[in-house]
Amino acid sequence: MDTKIRVLLVDDHAVVRAGFRLLLASVDAIEVVAEAARCEEACRLYEDCRPDVVVMDLSMPGIGGLEGIRRIVARDPDAKILVFSIHDEKVYVDRALAAGAKGYITKNSAPEMLITAVREIAGGNGFIEAGLKAAYAPPSGENGRQSLLAALSPKEFDVFRLLAKGLTTHDAANELCLGVKTVANYSTQIKAKLKVNTAAELARIAIDLKIL
Repeated sequence: MDTKIRVLLVDDHAVVRAGFRLLLASVDAIEVVAEAARCEEACRLYEDCRPDVVVMDLSMPGIGGLEGIRRIVARDPDAKILVFSIHDEKVYVDRALAAGAKGYITKNSAPEMLITAVREIAGGNGFIEAGLKAAYAPPSGENGRQSLLAALSPKEFDVFRLLAKGLTTHDAANELCLGVKTVANYSTQIKAKLKVNTAAELARIAIDLKIL
């Protein structure tokens, strides 16, 4: 009987995936069964491979990691997804867990932590890098903005992040595979919730809260 933990790797950088694959392959009990460079592809591969654990980056072209998590979990509520991201800000940890991820570690962590996290999540446990959820404490005066940001829906947060990066409504629509009018409506809702009027103000909030 094959008792190996079957892993799907999701990261848009081939070199990074190769490094993860070599690291995981050094453990006899873990096998990388598939890789994806975009979450759209990961959703399809998940259906085909039914891996035990998905190791997923957040910052990728297309629908991105947060939406990828939501789509996989919508299809399989028992999906075990580990986020492995460069982002160590609390807002990303909270959003990933809310989307359905079972664990979160950063790419700055020790290599052995990835192996430990995969094993823990495969075993039905959660795994959050020590201290990560409390890693970001907003400066004095920013708690109000954090609260406003928490009021954004998952899709609004995705749109907010892209607009704050400087993408146009058309570009954001292409990235998220949404209609331009839909993104424009999200943009209006986001600005109203955050009490701003311009994309530059969105960027300032994202910078202040270390989302960019």
